[in-house]
Amino acid sequence: MTAKGGAAPSPGGGGGLANGRFFTVGLVTAWYSSNIGVLLLNKYLLSNYGFKYPIFLTMCHMSACALLSYAAIAWLRVVPMQLVRSRVQLAKIAALSLVFCGSVVSGNVSLRYLPVSFNQAVGATTPFFTAVFAYIMTVKRESWVTYLTLVPVVTGVMIASGGEPSFHLFGFIMCIGATAARALKTVLQGILLSSEGEKLNSMNLLLYMAPIAVILLLPATIFMEDNVVGITIELAKKDSTIVWLLLFNSCLAYFVNLTNFLVTKHTSALTLQVLGNAKGAVAVVVSILIFRNPVSVTGMLGYTLTVIGVILYSESKKRNKP
Repeated sequence: MTAKGGAAPSPGGGGGLANGRFFTVGLVTAWYSSNIGVLLLNKYLLSNYGFKYPIFLTMCHMSACALLSYAAIAWLRVVPMQLVRSRVQLAKIAALSLVFCGSVVSGNVSLRYLPVSFNQAVGATTPFFTAVFAYIMTVKRESWVTYLTLVPVVTGVMIASGGEPSFHLFGFIMCIGATAARALKTVLQGILLSSEGEKLNSMNLLLYMAPIAVILLLPATIFMEDNVVGITIELAKKDSTIVWLLLFNSCLAYFVNLTNFLVTKHTSALTLQVLGNAKGAVAVVVSILIFRNPVSVTGMLGYTLTVIGVILYSESKKRNKP
C-alpha cells in the first residue's frame, strides 16, 4: 500500500543502487590499480630490472593500445566507432600522436633516473604548463586568482627539487619535458579537434593515435636503441619473466586509458580530476614502501605544497567556469 499519489518502489531498486555503487567502486579501484601499477612497473623494468630501453617499452605500450583499442571498439563495441573524415583530421591526429609519444617516452626515460615520488611531484605541475600553453596558443586568460594558485604549484616543485636526495639533472629535464608535452597535448587537442565534425571520444582518439605512435617510435627504436629486439630475445632465453612483464605492462598501459574513459563516463570529469589529485599521493607512498628510495622532509613538504596548489587551481577553475 502506498501513500496517495505516491509511486510504489520498483522491485530490486535498492539492489540496483547497491550494484551501481559496487560497479563504481570497482571502476575506481581498477583505475587506481592500472594507473599506479603501470607507473611502478615502468620504474621496476627501467631502473631495478635493468631493462634500459624506454623507447622500445613505449612502443610495446602503443602496440598493445592499438590492438586492444580495435578489439574493444570493433568487436566488443565498448563505444561506437568514429571514422576519420578527412586527411586534414588525420594530420591533426598524427600531430597529437607525436606530442603524445614525446610525453610518454620522456616520462619513461625520467623513471630511469628519478624515484617515482619525485617523478610524481614534477608531474603535478601539469596545470602550470596547461595554463601557459593555453595563454600562448589560444590567448585564453584565467582569473588572477587562478594564476595565483599556480605559485604554490611551482614553488613546491622547486622546494622538492632542492630537498630530493636522488636528484638527477637529466632525469629532471626529461620529467619536465614529459609534463610540458602532456599539457601541450591537452591544449592542442582542444584546438585541433574543436569542431563538432572532428571531435573524437578518448577511446576512438587512442584507436587512431596508437598505430601512428608505433610508426613514429619504430625508427627511433631502431636508431637510438641498437639491437633492442635481439637483446630482449636473449634476455627472454635466460629469464622468460621479461616477456610476461612486458606483456602485462603493455596491457596495463591500455587499461589506464580504458579506465580513464569509463570512470569519466560513469561518474564525471570532475571526479576523475579529484581522483587524479589523490593518485599522485598514493603512488608516492606505495613507491616509497616498495622501492625504499630515500626521502627528505624538505622534499615531502615541497610535494605537499604542490598538491595543495593543484587542488586550489582545480577549485578556482571550477568556480570561474562560465
